[in-house]
Amino acid sequence: MVGALTPAQIEEVLRKEVVARIGCYANGRPYVVPITYAYDGESIIGHSAHGMKIDMMRRNPHVCVEVDHVDDLANWRSVIAWGRYEELSGEAAFGAIELLVKRLEPLAVSQTSVPTHHHARPHGREPLAEGVVAYRIRLTEKTGRFER
Repeated sequence: MVGALTPAQIEEVLRKEVVARIGCYANGRPYVVPITYAYDGESIIGHSAHGMKIDMMRRNPHVCVEVDHVDDLANWRSVIAWGRYEELSGEAAFGAIELLVKRLEPLAVSQTSVPTHHHARPHGREPLAEGVVAYRIRLTEKTGRFER
């Protein structure tokens, strides 16, 4: 049976998963790329080195996000959401990286699998590493489907 996810089920998928695909469009071409993320109840929080994805989202901040949960080919849930890309700076950027670390750390299997683009100090915070961008995608519309 194929059907539509309820709003609560959509929220559950967004909160439980950590890998999404971002679809962006600029310069006459689409681009889809996987990211690790955290969800704060309103936005997808991510980070990236500067590259094609960041360049495209700066040019056209309207993006699409897709998140899946797959048990097998006949049992899955999928969420598609639309939103607007926003770059973060200062405390907002540091808070975003902290949220990502908190969300991803329990899943880490190596030192390189968790964002390390910040450094905590006893009395302050250092800026993000050179070339690293923290961002959020404020979700404005969400839909979901399932099969079981």
